[in-house]
Amino acid sequence: MKPHPELNPYFENLTEKQKFLRKVFDSAAPHYDGIAVWGWFNSGHWYRRTAFQRAGLKSDMKVLDVASGTGLTAIVISEMLDDRQNLTCLEPSRGMIRESVKKLPNPHIQGVADKIGIADNQFDFLSMGFALRHVEDLLGAFQEYCRVLKPGGKILIMDVTQPEGKLSGFLFKLYFKHILPFLTKVFTRSNDAHYMMAYYYETMEKMVDPNDVINMLTEAGFVDAKRNTPLGMFSEYTAVKPQQ
Repeated sequence: MKPHPELNPYFENLTEKQKFLRKVFDSAAPHYDGIAVWGWFNSGHWYRRTAFQRAGLKSDMKVLDVASGTGLTAIVISEMLDDRQNLTCLEPSRGMIRESVKKLPNPHIQGVADKIGIADNQFDFLSMGFALRHVEDLLGAFQEYCRVLKPGGKILIMDVTQPEGKLSGFLFKLYFKHILPFLTKVFTRSNDAHYMMAYYYETMEKMVDPNDVINMLTEAGFVDAKRNTPLGMFSEYTAVKPQQ
C-alpha cells in the first residue's frame, strides 16, 4: 500500500516519486534544520526525546534511524545511548546525508525504507521520524523493519497527522498549508525550501488512514502494534518483533 496517492503536479507515478524526492530534499537540505527549529517553535528536540522515552529506548540498544534526514532525530538518539556508535542512519538523499555527517560521526547508509541493504536481526530498536509519507510501499517497508530487527526489537514511527476537531483541524491547515510555507520562503529565500514545505502539507492531507498503518504493521509480522496521539496531532506508532 502507498502512503498517499500520486500527487499532481509533484509527480504522477511511483517511478517519478523517488526522483522527485531526491531532487527536492537534496536542494532544500541546507535549510531543513532551520525550518525544523523555528517552524516547530524550537520544540522538536524535546518532543523527540519524550517520544523515545515513551517507546522504551534503552541506553544499551543498537539503533537504526530510517529516513534520518539531516540528523535531527538521530542526534536525540545518540544522546540517549551509552555508545553513540550503536546508531546507524539510513537516508536516501545525498544532500541530507551531507548535512547530517557535519553533526554526527555515526555510520550513514544511503538507502530507502523498503529496500534496506542490511543483514537480518541486527538492531534492538528502529525509528522513523516524520517520513512515513515518503515511502513507496508501506507494507514492504514494515517487512524490512521487522527483518533487520532482532527478536524482541521495537519500532517507533513518529509522524504529524491532522487533528480530528473542527477548530484544531482548521488551525492545523492554516499553519501548515499557508503560514509555514510562506514563512519558509521569507526566512530562507529559497524556492526549493518553499516547494518542499508546500508538498509536505499535501502529503499530510492525503496520508493513509492510521488504522491501515496499524494493520500493515501487524501484517508485516509485528505484535502489539499501537498508535499514541500526543497533543492530538502527533502519531507515534509502536510495535514489537516477536521473540523466536
